[in-house]
Amino acid sequence: MKYYLIAGEASGDMHGSNLMRELMITDTEAQFRFWGGDRMAELGGKPVMHIKDLSFMGFWEVLMNIRTILGYLKFCETDLLQFKPDVLILIDYPGFNLRMAEFARKNNIRVVYYISPQIWAWKQSRITKIKENVDKMLVILPFEKEFYGKFGVEVEFVGHPLLDAIDKYRSSSASQSFLQTSGLSGKPIIALLPGSRKQEICSNLKTMAALAKDFPDYQFVVAAVNEHTECFYSKLLGKSEIKVVFGQTYHLLAVSMAAIVASGTATLETALFQVPQVVCYKVSPISYFIARKLVKVRYISLVNLILNRPLVVELIQANFNSRHLKSELSEILCNLDYRQQMIDGYRGLIQLLGSKGASRNAANVIKDFLS
Repeated sequence: MKYYLIAGEASGDMHGSNLMRELMITDTEAQFRFWGGDRMAELGGKPVMHIKDLSFMGFWEVLMNIRTILGYLKFCETDLLQFKPDVLILIDYPGFNLRMAEFARKNNIRVVYYISPQIWAWKQSRITKIKENVDKMLVILPFEKEFYGKFGVEVEFVGHPLLDAIDKYRSSSASQSFLQTSGLSGKPIIALLPGSRKQEICSNLKTMAALAKDFPDYQFVVAAVNEHTECFYSKLLGKSEIKVVFGQTYHLLAVSMAAIVASGTATLETALFQVPQVVCYKVSPISYFIARKLVKVRYISLVNLILNRPLVVELIQANFNSRHLKSELSEILCNLDYRQQMIDGYRGLIQLLGSKGASRNAANVIKDFLS
C-alpha cells in the first residue's frame, strides 16, 4: 500500500513515526510519502516538507503567513495527486489537514484522521467537514468518543500513543550518564519546556528563564527541539547560565524535580513521568482576544482536560508572569503534601488513558479499513 501522511508539528512527528513503524509491520510492502520531522524521516527518508517550516500558531500569526500557507496547500495537492496513495493519513494539524481531507475526497482518495483536532475545545463547526470528508477517525483521548457520538459520528478510541513512547523509552538502554554528558551539576533540576514552535518558544522562554535567579539551589534546564538552532535559544536566554539540551526531553524529565511547561502535548508527557508541573500559555493579544470568544473548555492543559478538574495550575496570558510562577513553583518544591496530591492525580490520569499499544491499534484499524 502507498501511504501519504501529513504531520505539522513535533508531537505529530512523534506519533507519525510510531504509526509508520507499526504500518511497516502490518504491511511489509508499505510505501510512504510524508510531511513531518526528523523522527518520521528516520523511517521514511526525506520529508516532502519539514515541520520546522509549518509551525504557525495563533489567529494573528496564521493571518500574517496566509500566503505561505496557501502556497503549501497548493503544493501538497499537486504532490498528493502525483503520488496517488491508497490512503491519506492526517495527524492533528487541523487548519491544514481538514482542507487536504476535502481535496482528497473530491479526488477519490480515502482519508484516515489519526489524532482528532480539538473541536471539543473550539470550532465545533469543523465536525461537519469531518463527517463529509473523513472516512475513518481515530481518537486518542477517552472523552472524544462520547463527544463525537453526540453528533452522530462513529470514531474509534485506540488509546494514547504517549503511553507507548514513554514505555519504549523506559525499556530501552536510556542513557544513565545524561547528567554528565549534558554538563549538568548535582543540583536538583527544574525542567523548562517552552514548546516546539518558534512563536511559542519566543513567547514563553524568557519568562520561564527569569525565574532561575529566585531559585539558586536548583539548576534550570531547557528542553530544546532539534528543529531550532543553539543560537536561537541563546538569544532568548541572553547572559543566563541556563543549560540547553537538544532532543532529550525524556532524559530531562526522568531526572527533574519539577517542570514549567507550555500548554500542549508536553503537559501530558510531564505527567506521565510523574513530574509536578505548572502550565503556561501565552499568545499575541489579538489571538488571545479571539480565543476567549471561541474556546469552549474550562482548561487548557491535557492533564486537567482529561481529568476534568484543575490538578495542575494554568497560568494564562497576563497571569503568566514571574510573580505567579515563583509562587506556584515554590509550592511545588516545598509543600510535600501538594506534590503528592499532584502525583496521585497523575496516577488517576494514566488509568483514564487506557492500555498501551495505541500505535499498533491504529495501524490494525487502518489495515482493516483498507482491506
